Amino acid sequence: MFYSGIDQHKRDCFITTYGPDGETVNQKRVPNSPMLIERYFSQLSGPHKAVVESTGSWYWLADLLEDLSVDLSLAHATKLKAISEAKVKTNKIDSDVLAMLLYADIIPEAHMIRPEMRGPRDLMRTRLRLVEKCVSCKNSIERLLEKFNVHDVTELDELYRLQAACHEAQIDLLHDQIGTLEAALHPCLIPNEDIQRLLWIPGIGKVNAFTLYTEIDGIERFPSANQFFSYCRLVPGAANTGGRTRHRSGSKQGNRYLKLAFGHAAVRAMQYYPEIRAFYRTKRRKKPERIARTLVALEIARIVYHVLSRQEQFNGLFKGKPLSRTKQSRWPRLASPSA
Repeated sequence: MFYSGIDQHKRDCFITTYGPDGETVNQKRVPNSPMLIERYFSQLSGPHKAVVESTGSWYWLADLLEDLSVDLSLAHATKLKAISEAKVKTNKIDSDVLAMLLYADIIPEAHMIRPEMRGPRDLMRTRLRLVEKCVSCKNSIERLLEKFNVHDVTELDELYRLQAACHEAQIDLLHDQIGTLEAALHPCLIPNEDIQRLLWIPGIGKVNAFTLYTEIDGIERFPSANQFFSYCRLVPGAANTGGRTRHRSGSKQGNRYLKLAFGHAAVRAMQYYPEIRAFYRTKRRKKPERIARTLVALEIARIVYHVLSRQEQFNGLFKGKPLSRTKQSRWPRLASPSA
């Protein structure tokens, strides 16, 4: 068995390979050419494992190494830094450390999304960036109105009306682009049975269902609901020292897109379901608004976990109590999927 650590960059990769006995058998900088990388690995006959950090450019490398029968792992960048932080940091050292950790079987692995889910997930993330730009344009128009204490764009001077017109044109373009992206996903996601199960859960609409399905990428990778909650950033961290335990909120470990999706679902669920709104108000009496809203999001995440893991329809209960409101059977909700 060979073990290769790949320090990947925009133009090239620095690759260090250990042999079965832990000796360095090859170490080389290879340009990001599929032919040259294939030549490097073809020189080493036999079973081969490789590891690369979970940066944003590993898709093509994973596809190439799969064709070469090389077992590629993704190293969790944050956890890897905690293990291998060094005073001297070069491409050569980084690739050597990756190979050494892979040989020792102590690589902190990150999830490698399935190839068929890459496009839908990245498209939904692009949609979110367009929405953020749209909100930024609307805020810019509001700032213009505040600057002169007026209520309508027509009351502004000519040059400021021109600024507002540019922002409004961007908003119209962004709305068209957002609609185009959503329509492109309809054929592959709307008929999906998991999407249809999600659409019946309180607070979850079409966009949230798309986000949850693509970001989760298989609920079976979470052995327990608590691990799922942690991945969604819905539970605080903890620091236990000197006999005292303190909860730490605001951690960036986990999936920020799932946190956003469940937060939005919580707001919508409180808006339309009296029972969920009453639960929120009960928590709000004792806790800050942000924490109370997160507790609602946590309960919706609990429903999502059990619906997807058990492959069954939402039973219409929230905290063991039946909901007084039921979603209507109309598009994008199709006929109930088989459990």
